Amino acid sequence: MLELTPAQRRFLRARAHGLRPVVLIGEAGLTEAVLREIDRNLKAHELIKVKAAGEDRESRSAMLATISQALGAAVVQHIGKILVLYRPGDKPRLVLPA
Repeated sequence: MLELTPAQRRFLRARAHGLRPVVLIGEAGLTEAVLREIDRNLKAHELIKVKAAGEDRESRSAMLATISQALGAAVVQHIGKILVLYRPGDKPRLVLPA
C-alpha cells in the first residue's frame, strides 16, 4: 500500500475535486470485475474517484481498504459514498510535492 504525506494528500484532494466518478460499485459489492475496472482506470488516470453504493459506512471503509491492499493504491479521501484513490503509473503524470 502506498503511503502519502499530508501535503501530498492535500495536493491530490485538490486535483480530484473536479473529477467525476469513473467506477461505480453496485449492490453486488466489490467483485473481481469491479477490481479489474478500478485497476484499468488507475493505470489510465492515476487519480480516480469511485462511487460506492450502500448505506453502511463501515462496509465502504472495508471496500476501500480491500481495494488499496489488492491494487497497491493510496487512499486519498473517503467522503460519504465517494472514494478517491491514487496510484502512480510507470511514467507518472502528477508530480507530488515532497
